[in-house]
Amino acid sequence: MAESENPRDGEFELVTLRNGSRAVRHLGHGEVMHPSVGPWKEALGLYVDPPRLADRLRQPGAPLVILDVGLGAATNAVAALTRARELGSERRRELHVVSFEVDLAPLRLALADPQGFPFLQPFREAAEALIRDGRWEEDGLRWELKLGEARAYLRGVLPVADLVFFDPFSPASNPDMWTEHALAEVRRHCREEGEGALLMTYSAATPTRVTLLLAGFYVGAGAATGTKGETTVASTRLESLEAPLGARWLERWKRSSSRAPHGAELTPEVETRLLGHPQWR
Repeated sequence: MAESENPRDGEFELVTLRNGSRAVRHLGHGEVMHPSVGPWKEALGLYVDPPRLADRLRQPGAPLVILDVGLGAATNAVAALTRARELGSERRRELHVVSFEVDLAPLRLALADPQGFPFLQPFREAAEALIRDGRWEEDGLRWELKLGEARAYLRGVLPVADLVFFDPFSPASNPDMWTEHALAEVRRHCREEGEGALLMTYSAATPTRVTLLLAGFYVGAGAATGTKGETTVASTRLESLEAPLGARWLERWKRSSSRAPHGAELTPEVETRLLGHPQWR
């Protein structure tokens, strides 16, 4: 593909996937955002529809808060806002999306390619306001940007999250976001009462699930997407998981060569903590 077909902005470029979808690639480590089925299908199929966002918004209550960890080209955030706007008068509660991002180049690239990212166009003014002002609102919808390292914001005060879209680059490329300490910081902002909170992420790797368990979540299997036969859902309440990990997963973990959490060693203390997790009781 000629370089002219791959617009660039800083450390990112636009690429075309085999299925024809446009996506954003990091020039340094080479990772592509939403590489398997394209951004829009993955956003809906992994982050927005499995937690039944539309149904939640049909129920009266306090504003529903989403922590969108890894804004990227804003696909996950816009997918949630789209579902909310589609409900029209059926929506009975407000939606508040809080997006975290260190680099807005992917969003700028996506907005500059309306044919490749048509799903962003209904929220083009919203995204431009987010870039310019750090926030956007319309009736019942609010979108806020936390620009900079997410860990700094996670150590502070944030709205209590009902849903977490956990979509940073992989542990290999962005290791600091996948440690037990980082995920425990995310966990601290999650709702405890009622249904609790759900966290969705694309990684089904054993170290990811181990780290989520150690960080205080209950953990289950998530929806399949593209080439991934399984993703991961975590929750503050075991009852909120449709497919919680059980004895079979624990036995596989005991035989696995990848038993340690991300960014740490498997010590006897770590093993004891994992085996003593209330999920197995």
